[in-house]
Amino acid sequence: MNRFSVNLSTVFTEVPFLDRFKKAREAGFDLVECQFPYANTIEEIRDELRRNDLSMILINLPPGKWEEGDRGLAADPNRIEEFRNSVEIGIRYAKGLEVKQIHCMAGVYQSKNQNVFNENLFFAGNAMSEQGINLLIEPINPFDIPGYFLKDIQQAEEIINSVGLPNLKLQFDFYHIERIHGQALSFFQKYAELVSHVQLADCPGRHEPGTGEMDYKEILLYLQKYYKGNIGLEYNPQGRSAESFAWLKEVTS
Repeated sequence: MNRFSVNLSTVFTEVPFLDRFKKAREAGFDLVECQFPYANTIEEIRDELRRNDLSMILINLPPGKWEEGDRGLAADPNRIEEFRNSVEIGIRYAKGLEVKQIHCMAGVYQSKNQNVFNENLFFAGNAMSEQGINLLIEPINPFDIPGYFLKDIQQAEEIINSVGLPNLKLQFDFYHIERIHGQALSFFQKYAELVSHVQLADCPGRHEPGTGEMDYKEILLYLQKYYKGNIGLEYNPQGRSAESFAWLKEVTS
């Protein structure tokens, strides 16, 4: 299973965050990822990674005040200083946890002007490049986050090409792309050269593969043949987390 990474922000939520590392190891995973580790110290998380022989491969930058509706800061021209502070915090956590990829959420911001987002990505990407870290952006569908600034994959391609940094990459979430565009696998095939991390969830419920309408047998067969990176399981289990991996056992057996 070491190509698959379980997202500890969405899976094993039956137990507190720091207890989820043990659950991941018990389920047979070597890799984990999470959205926002910042409620815990680097030392607390590092201890759990070492205790359970796990590697953390992905985190998000701090998103602002999530409980007040923030979903990232990078596209907001009024919060540039706050965004730059978030980059410093994210890099500090990534270095402390040996994470090599950080996802930057754009935020909910009603504008078609991409200049601020591009400039913030250029700042963050340069800072991360010095530490050997990739910066990722991800289109998010408007059903889950209405008004999200980065809302389709063509826009993401345009931004990546415009910013022009070699460590600025695409995080391709099959669930979000399916909800935005449909036919997610065809979009992966088209944009694969930009992709540095993949995440899975079925559509429309955002539960584990096999619970929705997507053909994950075809998707996983294609990824196994043509994609060499890691695959994050960022879904909300339909039942108990430990029972949500039956589909994974089938494709890895």
